[in-house]
Amino acid sequence: MAALTIGAASPSSSPRPTPAEWTALGRGLDGTLVRPGDASYDAARRLFNTAFDAVRPAGVAYCANPSDVAECVTFARRMGVPLAVRSGGHSYAGWSTGPGLVLDVSRMSKVSYSTGRAVVGAGAKLVDVYDKLAAHGVSIPAGSCPTVGVSGLTLGGGIGVVSRKYGLTCDVMESVQVVTADGRLLTCDADHEPDLYWACRGGGGGNLGVAVSFGFRTHPTREVTVFFLHWPWARAAKALKAWQSWSRAVPDELWSTMHLSSDGGMDVQIGGLHLGGRAECERLLDRLTSAIGPVSSSFVKQTSYGHAMMIMGGCSTLTVSQCHRQGSLPGQTRDGRLPRDSFSGRSHMAYAPLSEAGIRTLVAQVSRSGSHTVLLDALGGAVGRVRPDATAFPHRAALYSVQYYAHRAGAASWTANARNAMRPHFGDHAYVNYVDPGLAGWRSAYYGANATRLARVKAAYDPGRLFRIPQGL
Repeated sequence: MAALTIGAASPSSSPRPTPAEWTALGRGLDGTLVRPGDASYDAARRLFNTAFDAVRPAGVAYCANPSDVAECVTFARRMGVPLAVRSGGHSYAGWSTGPGLVLDVSRMSKVSYSTGRAVVGAGAKLVDVYDKLAAHGVSIPAGSCPTVGVSGLTLGGGIGVVSRKYGLTCDVMESVQVVTADGRLLTCDADHEPDLYWACRGGGGGNLGVAVSFGFRTHPTREVTVFFLHWPWARAAKALKAWQSWSRAVPDELWSTMHLSSDGGMDVQIGGLHLGGRAECERLLDRLTSAIGPVSSSFVKQTSYGHAMMIMGGCSTLTVSQCHRQGSLPGQTRDGRLPRDSFSGRSHMAYAPLSEAGIRTLVAQVSRSGSHTVLLDALGGAVGRVRPDATAFPHRAALYSVQYYAHRAGAASWTANARNAMRPHFGDHAYVNYVDPGLAGWRSAYYGANATRLARVKAAYDPGRLFRIPQGL
């Protein structure tokens, strides 16, 4: 195991490390340091989003354990090297890479379970978390994208497919191990380092330290029902109005998402998951279809919880190993089949239903030419029964999250214009896990009244501001 060397030099006063110093860092790690010129460098520096392929880090450290993480943190602090932390590499702004040292935790991906509690390494991907916990008949509430890292998801809150029943991912996080800016490994829970524990439940990744392991409370699983209903675009406004009412009125066991898409054709889709049988799910869906009108297509299937997570992640016909990014991307599998993407994303948190004018505006934005989607994910239920200040995630009163997502040419322009057009209707609330580098007033938008306490926690645990993402606390 690598030895920890704690130094006191300020990043702003230190010269760039020499090649010999980089070599010494690599030799001191149980994991692997990849540098420019190494055969694996081009694969090591890639993120999920191809828009950041031009970024060339000075080094990528695949940390094997918390001591490796502490060694890298200490190196960055002593040598004045910018530090970026990467779990799944899905940062919308590309902040899981940079010109300095990328600290990659993807090898720290072990998932274990005992008596209702899961311990999950910070580098674990959601598809693997679901799969390994399924063997024990349990799971945790988390997202649908299979290759997202559990760390970034949890630290930012964690909206997911069973949130209305079981809460956000951060709500079931009972402990977290964090390497702080001074190289210490701290175990944080309600009784130990409670302020840091609070901040790690919604304060966002890359702000306060490097999470290396999480302890989660699990829930038992059973057969569930997944569904996807489609309507012609002419029904978009009517469907949106109906969904806003219906998604709040159904039991917590039903979670839904609405997609308004201009991506190979105009489409209205409402999908989701019901923690129950098909007959009960169809009874609840009948209320929706009676309000909107006949569907153009539908899919309703009762299946195991584990397979439902594969369906929701777009992997219904793939194995777990295949449900990873293709190519030699960090933390992925040799037979991964999921392609990378070039995209732009922004967000809102909807605290009130859209008015008729707001509905017309949103439908008009999606109707513009291009390849883009607005995704609305239902909240409420267990999410809304937690006080806004109980965790760092403040948006407990939100009815649903809004994601503006666009591909290819003109993506950033469309997402910016769409969000701006919807500001009079949604306000300024935003979700930190859909981090937006162009967002004005981001501190209030992401954190609301919790921003003040988060700033105090930042000052206590990272007074030298080693962790310096552009929208850092």
